[in-house]
Amino acid sequence: MSELARWNQRFSAPEYIFGTAPNAYLASKAELLRPGQRALCVADGEGRNSVWLAQRGLEVAAFDISPVGVEKAQRLAAERGVRIDFEVADVYGWRWPAASFDVVAAIFVQFADPAMRGFMFERMAQALKPGGLLIVQGYTPKQLEYKTGGPPRIENLYTPEMLRKAFADTMKDPAFLAEAKKANLEIEYVSGEEVNNVVQGLYKIEPAFVVKMKQMLVP
Repeated sequence: MSELARWNQRFSAPEYIFGTAPNAYLASKAELLRPGQRALCVADGEGRNSVWLAQRGLEVAAFDISPVGVEKAQRLAAERGVRIDFEVADVYGWRWPAASFDVVAAIFVQFADPAMRGFMFERMAQALKPGGLLIVQGYTPKQLEYKTGGPPRIENLYTPEMLRKAFADTMKDPAFLAEAKKANLEIEYVSGEEVNNVVQGLYKIEPAFVVKMKQMLVP
């Protein structure tokens, strides 16, 4: 089954399979968000994160490979009375405008193999404005022992070292840092946390091993 067919099948359930509440880690960074900021949600699925950001007054763009998921996201946005620039696109097909977003969020986007992940992370970093906030959350290899979610392929999983390396070049890029005086990389390595972060939907909240990353360039 193709990746597109798999996600269309999963999102065809009448319920929102990950719920409609935002990811808990994303929501925990609410104090860093400001109305009027531009935000991008990568592989946004059914829209729980993009809708939450829009409800906080951000101008949000979001994309996902699944038209079924995007249709549900549009419906959720309409129910909540917010406007979001949704697009049906995959990681390689989305346009990735440079230096355009104050916030870029990629929450559990571990469908991406190393080659796709490298492309995606590079484009995410380039899409940030100087002073922007990058939020990433994903499962670590330890999650394979739990079997409570995430991909079964170890090469798709994250470690703190991998994340540091993936974004180090961008943080050192003189063009990217031209207007920044300080680079602040915060990585939280969490063991045994309840992290599926849904209070509704088809997926139970169960212990998992995740890594969380916040990178903010402060003007």
